[in-house]
Amino acid sequence: MARALYIHWPFCLKKCPYCDFNSHVRDKVDHVRWQKALLADMRAEAELAGAEPLESVFFGGGTPSLMPPSLVAALLDEAQDLWGFAPDIEITLEANPSSVEASKFADLALAGVNRTSLGLQALDDAKLRFLGRLHDTQEGLNALEVAQKAFQRVSFDLIYALPGHDPAEWERELRHALSFGTSHLSLYQLTIEAGTRFATMVRQGDFTPLDDDAAADLYELTQQTTHEAELPAYEISNHARPGEESRHNLTYWRYRDYVGIGPGAHGRRGGMATQRHRKPENWLAAVEERGSGNQSEIAIPTGEQASEALLMGLRLHEGIDLADLAARFGRPAGQLIDLGELDQLSALGFIARNDMRIAVTAQGMPLLDAILPRLVHDALVSA
Repeated sequence: MARALYIHWPFCLKKCPYCDFNSHVRDKVDHVRWQKALLADMRAEAELAGAEPLESVFFGGGTPSLMPPSLVAALLDEAQDLWGFAPDIEITLEANPSSVEASKFADLALAGVNRTSLGLQALDDAKLRFLGRLHDTQEGLNALEVAQKAFQRVSFDLIYALPGHDPAEWERELRHALSFGTSHLSLYQLTIEAGTRFATMVRQGDFTPLDDDAAADLYELTQQTTHEAELPAYEISNHARPGEESRHNLTYWRYRDYVGIGPGAHGRRGGMATQRHRKPENWLAAVEERGSGNQSEIAIPTGEQASEALLMGLRLHEGIDLADLAARFGRPAGQLIDLGELDQLSALGFIARNDMRIAVTAQGMPLLDAILPRLVHDALVSA
């Protein structure tokens, strides 16, 4: 049963050069039309996804803080009518830290949003210009102050390992970020994604990404600094005080079912993978013609489900329970992971084992991309 709902708002004022998300710039958005379509898409999915109360709702994008608060309220009211809300439901909305969007925060809180994730991305004007952001440092900090007054829980994002990023400079910026006392931070290394403007710039020689060794040093510095501040990593790039982890994202990483509506949104229910039409106009046309924006619904082979559950779960500090996954997917532990590799990786200190629970250690996390293919059986995907 789905216990989480993801709502995608695809529109942005500007496409950031590092972003490969499904985001689009449009001169005008007909909010009345979009509200009607999002409500219809939600109802169509609710007929298939069961009626268990939702534990989290997440408005992602794009830039959901561009949505009118009345639209957010209408979507939340409908979701509550369709599924019901758990008493301590987490309702997150991603927001850009502009003064215009911050002016909506109080109304968004009244609409039901109780957690926000702010895209600060940097606390330095030069870095913000490089990242193509529309706000400056002071505007971002002002928005953070407004958010902390409006919402019960606040997180914000920073991007590090930029070209030429100096460790002392990053440590100062990170300690500054920690000084605001938010209960959650998302700290991402800059990656050059295919199809982005940054990918074109790198290909043309406009800048050179930070090399892997320097990026690894910054990662280690990040882990040490956040641990000392009692905001440890619970996932490779996400840090929180105990109990303040993003419940919605834990749904993904623990490989639980969730509903996804809106352009390009993915979902997972009962062993089926769903995906909405990606282009906003195509999604809108599909909803208005058929009552649903779903483009595809594909059965996920059991082996592929097991593989995905392993690959996602091992990103988490808590790791995975092999006995639980073996029971869930009807396979012995030896068919899920390579037990010989597990022994070797444990001996090297990259994997911690406690009976049937295994987790990647702090020493192993920087090598996660190399560890996972060794540990997870290739045969699972084709099984």
